[in-house]
Amino acid sequence: MTSTTTATAATTATAAAAGQRPGKALRWTVRTLRVLLALFFALASAAPKLLAIHDATVVFDAIGAGDWFMYLTGLVELAGAVGLLLPRLAGPAATALIAFLCCAFAVQLTAMHGENAGTPFFFMAPLAVIAWTHRTETTTLLGLRH
Repeated sequence: MTSTTTATAATTATAAAAGQRPGKALRWTVRTLRVLLALFFALASAAPKLLAIHDATVVFDAIGAGDWFMYLTGLVELAGAVGLLLPRLAGPAATALIAFLCCAFAVQLTAMHGENAGTPFFFMAPLAVIAWTHRTETTTLLGLRH
């Protein structure tokens, strides 16, 4: 039994090193993460900003950025959500959303006095999984690998 487990782990590691596609369970897990995060970024995060819901305007007024920055932020989140749903763009979208969340963390630490500052990290972990599993498509899209 141990030799079978070791052989399976070695085969999986060899396949991963050779750039082969991940297993079916991992593909479904990543696909589910992509859909769930896209729904979150589109509906729970971008929509209130794009529709100028009161709670969103209060936050942007508090940081002194104004409505234009609220709309821009909503558009960036919506673009990231759409990108997560498209397999070729999922990796770059996840990477861009991680960078976006790093900026949100900095704003929450400074302008919002640390209120909800840990929230971006909750979303960064699954986005990192998506970015990692789509790294081959990302490098191909960027022309780094042919």
